[in-house]
Amino acid sequence: MNGNNPYAGAPGVVGAGQTSANVEDLSAAELRQLRQAVAGIVAQTRTYLPDSYAIGSELSNGSNGPRATVAVHPPVGHPVSAGLTPDPDDLESGLSSEECTEVARGLAASAAFQVMSTVGDDLTPTAR
Repeated sequence: MNGNNPYAGAPGVVGAGQTSANVEDLSAAELRQLRQAVAGIVAQTRTYLPDSYAIGSELSNGSNGPRATVAVHPPVGHPVSAGLTPDPDDLESGLSSEECTEVARGLAASAAFQVMSTVGDDLTPTAR
């Protein structure tokens, strides 16, 4: 019946007697670093995809601390997303550009694959 008790917490995630609101919040500088990293991922993902793909992001506070989500909704097919739960130590120095590039490329590739999976091979190419 621990699921009914808001103070039980998930084992190994939030200690008993704590809720996610008790988890340490980010400082203003750390939050700014996270926002900049997420904005960079969104901007880089936009460079890989046409304008018909909707790209957005969200910052939230989960049970493991701060969480950033970047999502891509292709014109057809299912949306894809990537979640980031950075260490506060990583935020002080900033997320590496390699990590941000990897996330952006992965999202763009997954979104393009969703379109290809939905459309299939039934299209006749208009140009080569």
